[in-house]
Amino acid sequence: MNYSTLKKTVALSLVSLMAVGAANAQTSSSSATTTTPKVFGGSQQYNTWNLGVNVGLPSLLLATGGSNAGFNHWTPTLGWGVTLRDQLAHSFGVELSYYGGKVNGSRTNAGNVVDVTNGHAFTAFSTNYTQVALSGVVNVVTVDWLKRKNAVNVFVSAGLGGIWWSANMTGAAATAGNPPQSNEHWKTSSPTVVVPIGAGVKFRATDQIAINLGYNENFIDDYSFTGVHRYPSASHYAYGYAGLEFTLGSKSRPNLEWVNPVALMYDELYDEALRQEVAALKTRVGNVENAVNDLKKDSDGDGVADQFDKCPNTPAGSVVDGSGCVIKFPQIDTSLFMRKPVAGAAAAYSNIQFEFDSSVLRTSAYPVLDATSADLRSSGASVELDGFASSEGTAAHNLALSRDRANSVKTYLVNSGVDAKKLKVKAYGETRPIATNDTEEGRVLNRRVEFKK
Repeated sequence: MNYSTLKKTVALSLVSLMAVGAANAQTSSSSATTTTPKVFGGSQQYNTWNLGVNVGLPSLLLATGGSNAGFNHWTPTLGWGVTLRDQLAHSFGVELSYYGGKVNGSRTNAGNVVDVTNGHAFTAFSTNYTQVALSGVVNVVTVDWLKRKNAVNVFVSAGLGGIWWSANMTGAAATAGNPPQSNEHWKTSSPTVVVPIGAGVKFRATDQIAINLGYNENFIDDYSFTGVHRYPSASHYAYGYAGLEFTLGSKSRPNLEWVNPVALMYDELYDEALRQEVAALKTRVGNVENAVNDLKKDSDGDGVADQFDKCPNTPAGSVVDGSGCVIKFPQIDTSLFMRKPVAGAAAAYSNIQFEFDSSVLRTSAYPVLDATSADLRSSGASVELDGFASSEGTAAHNLALSRDRANSVKTYLVNSGVDAKKLKVKAYGETRPIATNDTEEGRVLNRRVEFKK
């Protein structure tokens, strides 16, 4: 893996850690200090700041493997660090770290480490460094979570920072084609980007003190951390440490990192005041549900609620208006609008009329249908049956009703011997009226089936 790919991987890791922390962070909703914190009471009821100190062993070799710039032997040296962390939530905090120390290494097998910029060869190095970084720290595992106070937290971290260093190198002895090299000194003149990634475990010793064991791998945006330029091998170093962490703030408040959210939630669920509030809320919800049910009550089933029904106890199946009263339709003698047969006989292909909201053939239509059937059977002609309706009801309902009327005529003709292939059905609903729909007389004429040769 080259350094560019490594930087992208590390950057994604950092973003992921920050996203996890942001999703878990609690916002402060109370400015009062309390000794009985609640799980949703805000971060101000806890101590959130922690100061840590540590000592450890820096190394050029990484536990995860990878290039070590040609130096394959590590000499133990001392490193140290100071951290300041703000615990934003039980599972996430933001930490500022300051590390310093020395990394020593040498080449123990045959050959030397050669600087790719000038060809100088070296056998050992010693680098002093100082590093500052800002990291996100996520608690991924909590041990003893069923107890009131957590005892062990396992964490991971990732961040971004700057590093300063100076390196002293030991020159190689003279060999064939390689003149002796004098000891050289090389020093950075400006900070370089460093990406620390780490993991560790933390033990709660007391309410105010924790023991911290961790390991960081630090990836440097340079190729000369050892003083020997080794492009394309990116520089890095590791730091394993042990230290103490101290809680800052009032002793009356617990440390947010060691709080057990499950225990707090249990306490809240059994808080008497909260239970009374929940009971009162259930009563209010029940009253609202009863009021809604009263509004929806319809004793006679006519579709109009009792509170708005001006005609209660209407017979089942009655057609009612918006006030729940039965609609009374005028009775009209539709025979007055029937087309009269020519010369005393039923005229074939005359319009077939229907009752309101009905597709049932009336007996008065039989003579016209019989005459039409006889003509179709004798001539072998084809005919189109066009169904229509008046404007009462919805357009969709009237379209379906007009189709049913046309099919009723088709069924009669087929049963009388007409070839079904000679009959075509079309539905027009309330469109194409032959009379006005503003009067009952006009609507009667529009409830029809027409024949079209």
